[in-house]
Amino acid sequence: MAGGHRVWSPNVTCSRVRAISLARGRGDHQVSLRARTGDSALHRGPLPVASDNQEVHMKQIRQKVGGLDIHRDSVVACTRVTMPDGSIEVAKERFKTTQAGLAELTTFLMDAGVNTVAMEATGIYWRTVYYALEGLFEELWLCNAQHVKNVPGRKTDLSDAEWLADVAAHGMVRPSFVPPPDIRELRELTRYRKTQVDARAKEIQRLEKILQDAGVKLTSVASTVWSKSSRAMIEAMIAGERDSVVLADMAKGVMRKKTDRLEEALESNFGSHHAILCRQVIDHLDFLDASIATLSTEICARLVPFEPQVALLTSIPGISAATAQVIVAETGADMSRFPTAGHLCAWAGVAPASYESAGKKRPAGTRKGAPWLKRTLIEAGRAASRTKGSYYSALYARIARRRGPNKAAVAVAHSMLETAWHLLSTGALYEDPGADYFERRHDPVIEAKRLQRRIEALGFSVTIEEKAA
Repeated sequence: MAGGHRVWSPNVTCSRVRAISLARGRGDHQVSLRARTGDSALHRGPLPVASDNQEVHMKQIRQKVGGLDIHRDSVVACTRVTMPDGSIEVAKERFKTTQAGLAELTTFLMDAGVNTVAMEATGIYWRTVYYALEGLFEELWLCNAQHVKNVPGRKTDLSDAEWLADVAAHGMVRPSFVPPPDIRELRELTRYRKTQVDARAKEIQRLEKILQDAGVKLTSVASTVWSKSSRAMIEAMIAGERDSVVLADMAKGVMRKKTDRLEEALESNFGSHHAILCRQVIDHLDFLDASIATLSTEICARLVPFEPQVALLTSIPGISAATAQVIVAETGADMSRFPTAGHLCAWAGVAPASYESAGKKRPAGTRKGAPWLKRTLIEAGRAASRTKGSYYSALYARIARRRGPNKAAVAVAHSMLETAWHLLSTGALYEDPGADYFERRHDPVIEAKRLQRRIEALGFSVTIEEKAA
């Protein structure tokens, strides 16, 4: 069973080449580069070094490619087609990003016989173009903007589009993961729900700030400023009630035992402007609660086909139903897209990054990954660390002692995502190894001798005998 066990995968370092000069001409099938060629994990033998008078040639692997430089109001298209006689035809044209303009763009690319279309991820503007071209070409690539930077000094929209076509034709860039339409819709819903949850938390903090300004020390007695008892007291103060005894008598449940302290805490300078502000905050909280409930209902309805995957994920300690919904929405629950668990962790941004220069390695933190998934995983990691008797609580405690709580939370998130990859790949439920997993890995005889040496170092004598079965 993979639950709780780390799976380490070899890191594959890709060779990156920055083009300095681009040779063009009739019969040109290659990009000529005068640049540095980075280290490659798959390279054997001495690395090729390009001097000022030498060129490193890269083979063209795609014959009919289109590049798109996308903006808010326009998109510049460039087609790069290798003809039967070996010549290369390049055509460029600008189109509007309206539906009529995108229809003209589609006709332009199809008339050129393009098979692969590469576009740069430009904010939110790429989505309209991507959705319009989806399913019409053999390959539709969304490329990371940092991976397709053009040569500085001669930057234009037309040259950017041509550069995108060039790098795609020579295999110098990889496409980003774009989920299918149903997962994209689910992802939009879960992300918007998260923004509403964040807004709700900020409104509760704003309510606490207003009460503190009025001298209401409610949170000095109550565990939270927003509960049934707290709301009843605040609503009464908004209505004009100022008697602390009457307000304290509105406490419910366990807060009834704190009425004496509440009477003192509710003595305040609550004014009319405080009442107006609290009324607006409470109304906003009611709206946010209704919005979150509506979104959650819609998300649950769309997740009906993924109920088995959600059940597998919620078997992991620290992963709630809402967290499982986010994992499905962000990854698509299709683990075949990620060759190993390490690939998934690197894509999510919970794997360590690397920085090496002049033979020296420096701390680089974690990789840049999927921010919505990364945040959710770290929150789940902190929740799992508080689950008593679980493997993740033991893992968190071991790392937090040495590296601190933040790095420990990221490490737990990494381990949880690795486990999720195995569960979704195999369909098996999670089996927790237990909090004593790390102790059970040690040989009991060796561990006993180690403890004996420590006791003897303290000035005691000890005899160890094996316990009868």
